[in-house]
Amino acid sequence: MSKKNKPDRRGFVYSTDPSFQFEEDQSSEETLLPGQQKLRINLDTKHRAGKAVTLIQSFIGTNDDLETLGKQLKTYCGTGGSVKDGDIIIQGDQREKVLQWLLKNGYKGSKKSG
Repeated sequence: MSKKNKPDRRGFVYSTDPSFQFEEDQSSEETLLPGQQKLRINLDTKHRAGKAVTLIQSFIGTNDDLETLGKQLKTYCGTGGSVKDGDIIIQGDQREKVLQWLLKNGYKGSKKSG
């Protein structure tokens, strides 16, 4: 697939305009310091065949820093997971462990009970 037809974050996949080009995001989003991050920790089971996952949302920063944070959390919890659409997904109900790790490392986290 050529670069012209690759989907972008806004959902565009194809254009009939022959001179159409996707606008590249010029904003280089800087990562906030851990003390300024207000992360939300949720338990989620939607579209996961009944399996529970811990979802960490509201990270503000670059994708590389998000990937690094996700890897550190997965290592600490000793489980698998992934980083998708700006969210960190950790397998299982790991809300207490994630909150403990975030607070220990200077992040502000809030756990949503449920």
